[in-house]
Amino acid sequence: MMRSAWRSALAGAALLVAASPLAATPSPAQDAAFLDALTWGVSPSSFAELRTKGRDAWLKEQLRPQAAPALPTEVKALLPAGPRDSLSERTFYLEALQRAANSEPDPEARKNAQQYNQALFNAEARQAASATILRALYAPDQLRERLTWFWFNRFNVHQNKGLVRVWIGDYVDTAIRPHALGRFRDLLEATLRHPAMLRYLDNTDNAAGRINENYAREIMELHTMGVGSGYTQADVEALARILTGLGIASGREAIKLRPEHKADLIQDGLFLFNPNRHDYGDKVFLGHTIKGRGFGEVEEALDLIAHSFATARNVTRALATYYLGHPPDDALATRLAEVFTRSDGDTAAVMDALIHSEAFASICEGSFKDPMRYVFSALRMAYDRRVILNTGPVIGWLNRLGQGLFARTTPDGYALDPAAWAGPGQMMARFEVARQIGSGPAGLFKPTSSDQPDKPAFPLIANGLYFAALEPALSAATRTALAQAISPQDWNTLYLASPEFAR
Repeated sequence: MMRSAWRSALAGAALLVAASPLAATPSPAQDAAFLDALTWGVSPSSFAELRTKGRDAWLKEQLRPQAAPALPTEVKALLPAGPRDSLSERTFYLEALQRAANSEPDPEARKNAQQYNQALFNAEARQAASATILRALYAPDQLRERLTWFWFNRFNVHQNKGLVRVWIGDYVDTAIRPHALGRFRDLLEATLRHPAMLRYLDNTDNAAGRINENYAREIMELHTMGVGSGYTQADVEALARILTGLGIASGREAIKLRPEHKADLIQDGLFLFNPNRHDYGDKVFLGHTIKGRGFGEVEEALDLIAHSFATARNVTRALATYYLGHPPDDALATRLAEVFTRSDGDTAAVMDALIHSEAFASICEGSFKDPMRYVFSALRMAYDRRVILNTGPVIGWLNRLGQGLFARTTPDGYALDPAAWAGPGQMMARFEVARQIGSGPAGLFKPTSSDQPDKPAFPLIANGLYFAALEPALSAATRTALAQAISPQDWNTLYLASPEFAR
Protein backbone atom coordinates (compact mmCIF):
# COMPACT_ATOMS: atom_id res chain seq x y z
CA MET A 1 0.00 0.00 0.00
CA MET A 2 2.83 2.35 0.89
CA ARG A 3 4.47 1.71 -2.46
CA SER A 4 1.19 2.42 -4.30
CA ALA A 5 0.77 5.71 -2.48
CA TRP A 6 4.25 6.84 -3.50
CA ARG A 7 3.55 5.80 -7.07
CA SER A 8 0.32 7.77 -7.32
CA ALA A 9 1.90 10.84 -5.73
CA LEU A 10 4.69 10.90 -8.30
CA ALA A 11 2.92 9.47 -11.33
CA GLY A 12 2.50 12.87 -12.95
CA ALA A 13 6.19 13.66 -12.84
CA ALA A 14 7.12 10.21 -14.08
CA LEU A 15 4.72 10.42 -17.02
CA LEU A 16 6.04 13.82 -18.02
CA VAL A 17 9.57 12.43 -18.17
CA ALA A 18 8.48 9.32 -20.04
CA ALA A 19 6.54 11.43 -22.55
CA SER A 20 9.65 13.43 -23.50
CA PRO A 21 10.37 13.57 -27.25
CA LEU A 22 13.66 11.81 -26.44
CA ALA A 23 11.92 8.81 -24.89
CA ALA A 24 11.97 6.77 -28.11
CA THR A 25 15.74 6.51 -28.35
CA PRO A 26 17.56 6.28 -26.09
CA SER A 27 15.14 5.12 -23.43
CA PRO A 28 14.92 6.77 -19.99
CA ALA A 29 16.56 3.70 -18.47
CA GLN A 30 19.44 3.93 -20.95
CA ASP A 31 19.98 7.62 -20.26
CA ALA A 32 19.95 7.02 -16.50
CA ALA A 33 22.54 4.26 -16.89
CA PHE A 34 24.63 6.49 -19.17
CA LEU A 35 24.70 9.23 -16.54
CA ASP A 36 25.46 6.80 -13.75
CA ALA A 37 28.44 5.44 -15.67
CA LEU A 38 30.02 8.85 -16.36
CA THR A 39 29.15 11.04 -13.37
CA TRP A 40 29.14 10.63 -9.62
CA GLY A 41 25.61 9.30 -9.92
CA VAL A 42 22.37 9.99 -11.72
CA SER A 43 20.04 12.40 -9.93
CA PRO A 44 16.58 13.69 -10.82
CA SER A 45 17.99 17.06 -11.94
CA SER A 46 20.90 15.64 -13.96
CA PHE A 47 18.54 13.17 -15.62
CA ALA A 48 16.14 15.97 -16.58
CA GLU A 49 19.04 18.03 -17.95
CA LEU A 50 20.30 15.18 -20.11
CA ARG A 51 16.83 14.40 -21.46
CA THR A 52 16.33 18.07 -22.34
CA LYS A 53 19.70 18.64 -24.01
CA GLY A 54 20.24 15.20 -25.53
CA ARG A 55 23.35 13.11 -25.15
CA ASP A 56 25.45 14.79 -27.83
CA ALA A 57 25.00 18.32 -26.48
CA TRP A 58 25.41 17.18 -22.88
CA LEU A 59 28.55 15.23 -23.68
CA LYS A 60 30.08 18.10 -25.64
CA GLU A 61 29.65 20.39 -22.63
CA GLN A 62 31.15 17.79 -20.31
CA LEU A 63 34.18 17.03 -22.46
CA ARG A 64 35.00 20.71 -23.05
CA PRO A 65 33.55 22.50 -20.01
CA GLN A 66 33.96 26.14 -19.15
CA ALA A 67 37.17 26.97 -17.30
CA ALA A 68 35.25 27.40 -14.05
CA PRO A 69 31.57 26.44 -14.24
CA ALA A 70 29.56 28.00 -11.46
CA LEU A 71 28.90 25.96 -8.36
CA PRO A 72 25.52 26.39 -6.67
CA THR A 73 25.43 29.39 -4.34
CA GLU A 74 24.78 27.16 -1.33
CA VAL A 75 27.94 25.16 -2.11
CA LYS A 76 30.08 28.27 -2.51
CA ALA A 77 28.96 29.38 0.96
CA LEU A 78 30.48 26.21 2.43
CA LEU A 79 33.85 26.64 0.71
CA PRO A 80 36.58 29.03 1.93
CA ALA A 81 35.44 32.59 1.24
CA GLY A 82 37.68 35.20 -0.32
CA PRO A 83 41.40 35.00 -1.12
CA ARG A 84 43.59 32.89 1.14
CA ASP A 85 47.26 33.27 1.86
CA SER A 86 49.39 31.69 -0.81
CA LEU A 87 50.39 28.08 -0.26
CA SER A 88 53.98 29.15 0.37
CA GLU A 89 52.93 31.74 2.98
CA ARG A 90 50.76 29.21 4.81
CA THR A 91 53.56 26.67 4.67
CA PHE A 92 56.21 29.04 6.03
CA TYR A 93 53.86 30.09 8.83
CA LEU A 94 53.09 26.51 9.84
CA GLU A 95 56.75 25.50 9.62
CA ALA A 96 57.58 28.37 11.96
CA LEU A 97 54.93 27.11 14.37
CA GLN A 98 56.43 23.64 14.18
CA ARG A 99 59.91 24.89 14.96
CA ALA A 100 58.64 26.98 17.84
CA ALA A 101 56.71 24.03 19.29
CA ASN A 102 59.62 21.62 18.97
CA SER A 103 62.00 24.07 20.65
CA GLU A 104 59.70 24.77 23.61
CA PRO A 105 61.72 23.78 26.72
CA ASP A 106 58.75 22.95 28.95
CA PRO A 107 57.48 19.41 28.11
CA GLU A 108 53.84 20.17 28.82
CA ALA A 109 53.90 23.41 26.82
CA ARG A 110 55.70 21.62 23.97
CA LYS A 111 53.05 18.89 23.96
CA ASN A 112 50.21 21.44 23.89
CA ALA A 113 51.84 23.42 21.09
CA GLN A 114 52.43 20.31 19.04
CA GLN A 115 48.80 19.24 19.51
CA TYR A 116 47.65 22.69 18.44
CA ASN A 117 49.76 22.45 15.29
CA GLN A 118 48.41 19.00 14.47
CA ALA A 119 44.88 20.36 14.81
CA LEU A 120 45.75 23.07 12.27
CA PHE A 121 47.17 20.50 9.84
CA ASN A 122 44.14 18.23 10.27
CA ALA A 123 41.79 21.17 9.64
CA GLU A 124 43.53 21.81 6.29
CA ALA A 125 43.09 18.17 5.27
CA ARG A 126 39.47 18.09 6.39
CA GLN A 127 38.74 21.25 4.43
CA ALA A 128 40.24 19.65 1.33
CA ALA A 129 38.15 16.52 1.83
CA SER A 130 34.98 18.57 2.32
CA ALA A 131 35.61 20.59 -0.84
CA THR A 132 36.19 17.37 -2.82
CA ILE A 133 32.92 15.89 -1.56
CA LEU A 134 30.89 19.01 -2.27
CA ARG A 135 32.27 19.30 -5.81
CA ALA A 136 31.58 15.63 -6.46
CA LEU A 137 27.98 15.99 -5.35
CA TYR A 138 27.05 19.34 -6.89
CA ALA A 139 29.55 20.51 -9.55
CA PRO A 140 27.94 20.79 -13.01
CA ASP A 141 31.12 19.52 -14.72
CA GLN A 142 30.58 16.00 -13.43
CA LEU A 143 32.82 14.25 -15.93
CA ARG A 144 35.75 16.45 -14.95
CA GLU A 145 35.10 15.72 -11.27
CA ARG A 146 35.13 11.96 -11.88
CA LEU A 147 38.37 12.31 -13.83
CA THR A 148 39.88 14.51 -11.13
CA TRP A 149 39.52 11.62 -8.73
CA PHE A 150 40.85 9.11 -11.27
CA TRP A 151 43.98 11.19 -11.88
CA PHE A 152 44.48 11.91 -8.18
CA ASN A 153 44.29 8.19 -7.52
CA ARG A 154 46.87 7.54 -10.25
CA PHE A 155 49.18 10.30 -8.96
CA ASN A 156 48.38 9.39 -5.39
CA VAL A 157 49.85 11.12 -2.36
CA HIS A 158 49.07 10.30 1.26
CA GLN A 159 47.92 13.16 3.43
CA ASN A 160 49.69 12.09 6.62
CA LYS A 161 53.26 12.44 5.36
CA GLY A 162 54.96 15.66 6.41
CA LEU A 163 52.96 18.74 5.49
CA VAL A 164 51.03 16.99 2.73
CA ARG A 165 47.87 17.59 4.76
CA VAL A 166 48.42 21.31 4.29
CA TRP A 167 49.13 20.96 0.57
CA ILE A 168 46.65 18.32 -0.53
CA GLY A 169 43.74 20.64 -1.30
CA ASP A 170 45.99 22.81 -3.46
CA TYR A 171 47.38 19.67 -5.12
CA VAL A 172 43.88 18.67 -6.24
CA ASP A 173 42.86 22.20 -7.22
CA THR A 174 45.99 23.30 -9.09
CA ALA A 175 47.86 20.18 -10.21
CA ILE A 176 45.00 17.74 -10.95
CA ARG A 177 41.63 19.34 -11.74
CA PRO A 178 42.81 21.94 -14.30
CA HIS A 179 44.44 19.16 -16.35
CA ALA A 180 41.86 16.40 -15.81
CA LEU A 181 40.48 16.74 -19.35
CA GLY A 182 43.63 18.16 -20.92
CA ARG A 183 47.05 16.97 -22.08
CA PHE A 184 48.64 14.19 -20.06
CA ARG A 185 52.05 15.83 -20.46
CA ASP A 186 50.78 18.95 -18.68
CA LEU A 187 49.30 16.87 -15.88
CA LEU A 188 52.56 14.96 -15.47
CA GLU A 189 54.59 18.15 -15.04
CA ALA A 190 52.00 19.80 -12.80
CA THR A 191 52.18 16.90 -10.35
CA LEU A 192 55.98 16.87 -10.58
CA ARG A 193 56.19 20.54 -9.61
CA HIS A 194 53.87 20.26 -6.62
CA PRO A 195 55.30 20.01 -3.08
CA ALA A 196 52.81 17.28 -2.15
CA MET A 197 54.30 14.90 -4.72
CA LEU A 198 57.91 15.94 -4.17
CA ARG A 199 57.59 15.34 -0.43
CA TYR A 200 55.47 12.20 -0.60
CA LEU A 201 57.84 10.36 -2.94
CA ASP A 202 60.99 11.74 -1.31
CA ASN A 203 62.44 13.72 -4.17
CA THR A 204 63.23 16.36 -1.58
CA ASP A 205 66.00 13.91 -0.53
CA ASN A 206 67.26 13.35 -4.08
CA ALA A 207 70.52 15.18 -4.75
CA ALA A 208 73.74 14.73 -6.68
CA GLY A 209 75.85 12.20 -4.81
CA ARG A 210 72.87 11.12 -2.67
CA ILE A 211 70.45 9.67 -5.21
CA ASN A 212 66.95 8.72 -4.08
CA GLU A 213 65.13 6.69 -6.75
CA ASN A 214 61.66 6.61 -5.18
CA TYR A 215 59.99 9.23 -7.36
CA ALA A 216 61.78 8.22 -10.55
CA ARG A 217 60.68 4.62 -10.07
CA GLU A 218 57.04 5.47 -9.45
CA ILE A 219 56.89 7.84 -12.44
CA MET A 220 57.95 4.97 -14.68
CA GLU A 221 56.10 2.13 -12.95
CA LEU A 222 52.83 3.72 -11.82
CA HIS A 223 52.29 7.11 -13.42
CA THR A 224 53.30 6.48 -17.03
CA MET A 225 54.86 3.52 -18.87
CA GLY A 226 54.12 0.65 -16.50
CA VAL A 227 55.93 -2.49 -15.45
CA GLY A 228 57.17 -4.64 -18.33
CA SER A 229 56.95 -1.83 -20.88
CA GLY A 230 60.63 -1.94 -21.81
CA TYR A 231 62.36 0.52 -19.52
CA THR A 232 65.25 -0.77 -17.43
CA GLN A 233 66.76 -0.20 -14.00
CA ALA A 234 69.36 1.95 -15.75
CA ASP A 235 66.53 4.16 -17.02
CA VAL A 236 65.20 4.54 -13.46
CA GLU A 237 68.67 5.49 -12.24
CA ALA A 238 69.12 7.98 -15.09
CA LEU A 239 65.72 9.57 -14.39
CA ALA A 240 66.58 9.85 -10.69
CA ARG A 241 69.75 11.75 -11.65
CA ILE A 242 67.72 13.97 -13.98
CA LEU A 243 65.33 14.76 -11.10
CA THR A 244 68.08 15.81 -8.68
CA GLY A 245 67.60 19.35 -7.48
CA LEU A 246 63.79 19.26 -7.60
CA GLY A 247 62.49 20.10 -4.16
CA ILE A 248 60.61 22.52 -1.94
CA ALA A 249 61.62 26.09 -1.21
CA SER A 250 62.22 26.83 2.46
CA GLY A 251 61.94 30.60 2.10
CA ARG A 252 64.32 31.09 5.01
CA GLU A 253 67.49 32.12 3.22
CA ALA A 254 68.87 33.00 -0.19
CA ILE A 255 70.57 30.24 -2.16
CA LYS A 256 74.21 30.92 -2.98
CA LEU A 257 75.05 29.63 -6.46
CA ARG A 258 78.05 29.29 -8.66
CA PRO A 259 78.07 32.01 -11.33
CA GLU A 260 77.66 29.49 -14.17
CA HIS A 261 74.49 28.05 -12.56
CA LYS A 262 72.74 31.23 -11.40
CA ALA A 263 70.45 31.29 -14.44
CA ASP A 264 69.34 27.70 -13.75
CA LEU A 265 67.67 28.47 -10.42
CA ILE A 266 63.87 28.15 -10.52
CA GLN A 267 61.64 29.10 -7.61
CA ASP A 268 57.90 29.24 -8.23
CA GLY A 269 55.97 29.38 -5.00
CA LEU A 270 57.07 26.31 -3.11
CA PHE A 271 58.57 24.62 -6.17
CA LEU A 272 62.35 24.81 -6.26
CA PHE A 273 64.94 23.65 -8.76
CA ASN A 274 68.20 24.05 -6.87
CA PRO A 275 71.28 23.82 -9.14
CA ASN A 276 73.48 23.10 -6.11
CA ARG A 277 71.72 19.75 -5.69
CA HIS A 278 71.53 18.81 -9.37
CA ASP A 279 73.68 16.24 -11.14
CA TYR A 280 74.94 18.09 -14.22
CA GLY A 281 76.44 15.02 -15.89
CA ASP A 282 75.05 13.69 -19.17
CA LYS A 283 72.53 10.84 -18.90
CA VAL A 284 71.25 8.13 -21.22
CA PHE A 285 67.49 7.76 -20.75
CA LEU A 286 65.18 5.55 -22.82
CA GLY A 287 67.90 5.30 -25.45
CA HIS A 288 68.41 9.06 -25.72
CA THR A 289 71.40 11.05 -24.52
CA ILE A 290 70.25 13.93 -22.34
CA LYS A 291 72.86 16.64 -21.95
CA GLY A 292 73.34 17.98 -18.44
CA ARG A 293 71.94 21.50 -18.37
CA GLY A 294 69.49 21.89 -15.48
CA PHE A 295 65.70 21.85 -15.54
CA GLY A 296 65.68 21.47 -19.31
CA GLU A 297 66.71 17.86 -18.70
CA VAL A 298 63.52 17.30 -16.72
CA GLU A 299 61.38 18.73 -19.51
CA GLU A 300 63.14 16.58 -22.11
CA ALA A 301 62.66 13.44 -20.00
CA LEU A 302 58.96 14.20 -19.45
CA ASP A 303 58.53 14.67 -23.21
CA LEU A 304 60.10 11.27 -23.88
CA ILE A 305 57.91 9.55 -21.28
CA ALA A 306 54.66 11.29 -22.24
CA HIS A 307 55.13 10.57 -25.95
CA SER A 308 56.07 6.92 -25.44
CA PHE A 309 53.50 4.50 -26.89
CA ALA A 310 53.95 2.44 -23.72
CA THR A 311 52.62 5.41 -21.75
CA ALA A 312 49.74 5.85 -24.18
CA ARG A 313 48.75 2.22 -23.83
CA ASN A 314 49.22 1.98 -20.06
CA VAL A 315 47.42 5.22 -19.20
CA THR A 316 44.45 4.66 -21.51
CA ARG A 317 44.13 1.07 -20.36
CA ALA A 318 43.81 2.27 -16.76
CA LEU A 319 41.32 4.95 -17.81
CA ALA A 320 39.18 2.39 -19.64
CA THR A 321 39.37 -0.05 -16.73
CA TYR A 322 38.15 2.65 -14.36
CA TYR A 323 35.03 3.31 -16.42
CA LEU A 324 34.35 -0.16 -17.80
CA GLY A 325 34.95 -2.06 -14.58
CA HIS A 326 37.30 -4.42 -16.41
CA PRO A 327 40.35 -4.06 -18.70
CA PRO A 328 39.54 -3.23 -22.34
CA ASP A 329 40.06 -5.90 -24.97
CA ASP A 330 43.14 -5.62 -27.18
CA ALA A 331 41.33 -3.89 -30.04
CA LEU A 332 39.88 -1.15 -27.83
CA ALA A 333 43.15 -0.79 -25.90
CA THR A 334 45.03 -0.22 -29.15
CA ARG A 335 42.41 2.21 -30.46
CA LEU A 336 42.50 4.31 -27.30
CA ALA A 337 46.29 4.35 -27.26
CA GLU A 338 46.28 5.54 -30.88
CA VAL A 339 43.83 8.33 -30.02
CA PHE A 340 46.08 9.33 -27.11
CA THR A 341 49.09 9.46 -29.46
CA ARG A 342 47.36 11.34 -32.29
CA SER A 343 45.85 13.91 -29.92
CA ASP A 344 49.11 14.50 -28.00
CA GLY A 345 47.68 12.85 -24.91
CA ASP A 346 44.37 14.72 -24.84
CA THR A 347 42.18 13.08 -22.21
CA ALA A 348 38.95 14.54 -23.62
CA ALA A 349 39.67 12.93 -27.00
CA VAL A 350 40.40 9.58 -25.37
CA MET A 351 37.22 9.79 -23.30
CA ASP A 352 35.19 10.64 -26.39
CA ALA A 353 36.51 7.52 -28.11
CA LEU A 354 35.86 5.37 -25.04
CA ILE A 355 32.31 6.64 -24.56
CA HIS A 356 31.44 5.90 -28.18
CA SER A 357 32.85 2.36 -28.04
CA GLU A 358 30.73 -0.78 -27.97
CA ALA A 359 32.35 -1.77 -24.69
CA PHE A 360 31.06 1.37 -22.99
CA ALA A 361 27.57 0.85 -24.35
CA SER A 362 27.50 -2.61 -22.84
CA ILE A 363 28.67 -1.54 -19.38
CA CYS A 364 25.90 1.04 -19.17
CA GLU A 365 23.88 -1.95 -18.01
CA GLY A 366 25.90 -1.76 -14.81
CA SER A 367 29.46 -1.88 -13.46
CA PHE A 368 29.97 -2.55 -9.76
CA LYS A 369 30.56 0.72 -7.91
CA ASP A 370 33.59 1.34 -5.76
CA PRO A 371 32.88 2.96 -2.35
CA MET A 372 33.17 6.55 -3.60
CA ARG A 373 30.76 5.98 -6.47
CA TYR A 374 28.43 4.11 -4.14
CA VAL A 375 28.26 6.80 -1.45
CA PHE A 376 28.17 9.77 -3.81
CA SER A 377 25.55 8.23 -6.09
CA ALA A 378 23.36 7.41 -3.08
CA LEU A 379 23.53 11.01 -1.86
CA ARG A 380 22.87 12.46 -5.32
CA MET A 381 19.88 10.18 -5.72
CA ALA A 382 18.54 10.83 -2.21
CA TYR A 383 18.99 14.60 -1.94
CA ASP A 384 19.72 15.80 -5.49
CA ARG A 385 20.26 19.59 -5.33
CA ARG A 386 19.64 19.96 -1.61
CA VAL A 387 23.12 20.83 -0.34
CA ILE A 388 24.41 18.98 2.69
CA LEU A 389 25.88 21.20 5.39
CA ASN A 390 28.17 18.71 7.10
CA THR A 391 30.49 16.39 5.16
CA GLY A 392 31.67 14.64 8.33
CA PRO A 393 29.34 11.65 7.93
CA VAL A 394 30.42 11.23 4.30
CA ILE A 395 34.09 11.22 5.29
CA GLY A 396 33.26 8.60 7.91
CA TRP A 397 31.37 6.37 5.45
CA LEU A 398 34.23 6.44 2.95
CA ASN A 399 36.72 5.57 5.68
CA ARG A 400 34.52 2.72 6.87
CA LEU A 401 34.23 1.35 3.32
CA GLY A 402 38.01 1.41 2.91
CA GLN A 403 38.34 4.25 0.37
CA GLY A 404 38.97 7.25 2.56
CA LEU A 405 39.79 10.50 0.81
CA PHE A 406 43.57 11.04 0.56
CA ALA A 407 44.06 8.04 2.87
CA ARG A 408 45.78 5.52 0.58
CA THR A 409 49.23 5.12 2.10
CA THR A 410 50.95 3.51 -0.91
CA PRO A 411 51.63 5.32 -4.22
CA ASP A 412 49.69 2.80 -6.32
CA GLY A 413 46.32 4.33 -5.40
CA TYR A 414 43.10 2.41 -4.72
CA ALA A 415 42.26 -0.64 -6.82
CA LEU A 416 40.35 -0.13 -10.09
CA ASP A 417 39.16 -3.73 -10.12
CA PRO A 418 35.55 -3.98 -8.83
CA ALA A 419 36.38 -7.36 -7.29
CA ALA A 420 38.48 -5.51 -4.73
CA TRP A 421 35.30 -3.97 -3.31
CA ALA A 422 32.92 -6.93 -3.41
CA GLY A 423 33.90 -8.92 -0.31
CA PRO A 424 31.39 -9.95 2.40
CA GLY A 425 32.70 -7.36 4.85
CA GLN A 426 32.24 -4.61 2.27
CA MET A 427 28.66 -5.68 1.60
CA MET A 428 27.81 -5.63 5.29
CA ALA A 429 29.33 -2.18 5.69
CA ARG A 430 27.43 -0.91 2.63
CA PHE A 431 24.14 -2.10 4.10
CA GLU A 432 24.82 -0.05 7.22
CA VAL A 433 25.70 3.01 5.11
CA ALA A 434 22.51 2.45 3.10
CA ARG A 435 20.54 2.34 6.34
CA GLN A 436 22.06 5.60 7.60
CA ILE A 437 21.50 7.46 4.32
CA GLY A 438 18.03 6.02 3.80
CA SER A 439 16.69 6.58 7.31
CA GLY A 440 17.02 10.34 7.64
CA PRO A 441 19.42 13.27 7.65
CA ALA A 442 22.22 11.27 9.38
CA GLY A 443 23.91 14.48 10.52
CA LEU A 444 24.30 15.74 6.96
CA PHE A 445 22.21 18.83 7.62
CA LYS A 446 23.59 19.71 11.03
CA PRO A 447 25.44 23.04 10.75
CA THR A 448 29.07 22.47 11.73
CA SER A 449 29.53 25.99 13.11
CA SER A 450 26.79 25.79 15.74
CA ASP A 451 25.11 23.53 18.26
CA GLN A 452 21.88 23.48 16.28
CA PRO A 453 20.28 20.09 15.59
CA ASP A 454 19.92 18.61 12.13
CA LYS A 455 17.73 20.66 9.84
CA PRO A 456 14.63 18.70 8.78
CA ALA A 457 15.39 16.48 5.81
CA PHE A 458 14.32 13.13 4.44
CA PRO A 459 15.77 11.31 1.42
CA LEU A 460 13.33 11.12 -1.47
CA ILE A 461 14.49 8.09 -3.45
CA ALA A 462 11.15 6.83 -4.75
CA ASN A 463 10.93 9.86 -7.03
CA GLY A 464 10.03 10.57 -10.64
CA LEU A 465 13.44 9.40 -11.83
CA TYR A 466 12.98 6.11 -10.02
CA PHE A 467 9.57 5.37 -11.53
CA ALA A 468 10.47 6.57 -15.03
CA ALA A 469 13.92 5.05 -15.47
CA LEU A 470 15.08 2.84 -12.61
CA GLU A 471 12.16 0.70 -11.48
CA PRO A 472 11.78 -1.14 -14.84
CA ALA A 473 15.30 -2.56 -14.48
CA LEU A 474 14.70 -4.12 -11.05
CA SER A 475 14.84 -7.87 -10.73
CA ALA A 476 11.91 -9.88 -9.39
CA ALA A 477 13.85 -10.54 -6.18
CA THR A 478 14.48 -6.83 -5.58
CA ARG A 479 10.84 -5.98 -6.30
CA THR A 480 9.74 -8.61 -3.79
CA ALA A 481 12.09 -7.26 -1.14
CA LEU A 482 10.92 -3.68 -1.66
CA ALA A 483 7.28 -4.73 -1.49
CA GLN A 484 7.92 -6.09 2.00
CA ALA A 485 9.30 -2.80 3.33
CA ILE A 486 7.49 -1.70 6.47
CA SER A 487 8.35 2.01 6.30
CA PRO A 488 9.82 4.59 3.91
CA GLN A 489 13.12 4.30 5.81
CA ASP A 490 13.10 0.54 5.34
CA TRP A 491 12.29 0.90 1.62
CA ASN A 492 15.12 3.41 1.11
CA THR A 493 17.59 1.12 2.84
CA LEU A 494 16.57 -1.91 0.81
CA TYR A 495 16.79 -0.02 -2.47
CA LEU A 496 20.20 1.51 -1.73
CA ALA A 497 21.45 -1.93 -0.66
CA SER A 498 20.04 -3.66 -3.75
CA PRO A 499 22.24 -5.30 -6.43
CA GLU A 500 20.83 -2.90 -9.03
CA PHE A 501 21.93 0.20 -7.09
CA ALA A 502 25.36 -1.30 -6.44
CA ARG A 503 25.97 -1.29 -10.22
